[in-house]
Amino acid sequence: MSNIFVVSRKQLWLFTLLVLIIILAAASLRWNHVRTANALQQESRVYQLVTGEFKTKTDDGKELEVYRFDPGTLVVNKGEHVELRITGINGKSHPFVIQELGIKGEVNKGKTTVVRFTADQRGTYPIVCLTHTSLTSGGPMIGYIVVQ
Repeated sequence: MSNIFVVSRKQLWLFTLLVLIIILAAASLRWNHVRTANALQQESRVYQLVTGEFKTKTDDGKELEVYRFDPGTLVVNKGEHVELRITGINGKSHPFVIQELGIKGEVNKGKTTVVRFTADQRGTYPIVCLTHTSLTSGGPMIGYIVVQ
């Protein structure tokens, strides 16, 4: 015995419409998932740094001081969007450069300087204060960004 199904045009139209709705809903869910994943990837990871100072006196009364970035080393992941927030605590002004990343800036006492970049290449990148470059000028004031 064989079964015969009779489908009207109206039923065929409703079935087609239902399939299209399901496909559009699935595509919309996928699109939202991709947009959410991309938005999460574009968010920057924030790192806080401060400028610090150490002072001491030698036995003969000579005063020594050095400046530094604290923390002295940041480790970030390759491909990561990075936001550095460098707050000036000690020292009036610290113009700096991250040569290999093409970044220049200045940190002033009591203010926060924000620097953003994407860590595209693995390596170690020094943050160099241009005021405190040697021991005679309270330096060298260098921090490091390690991209792994």
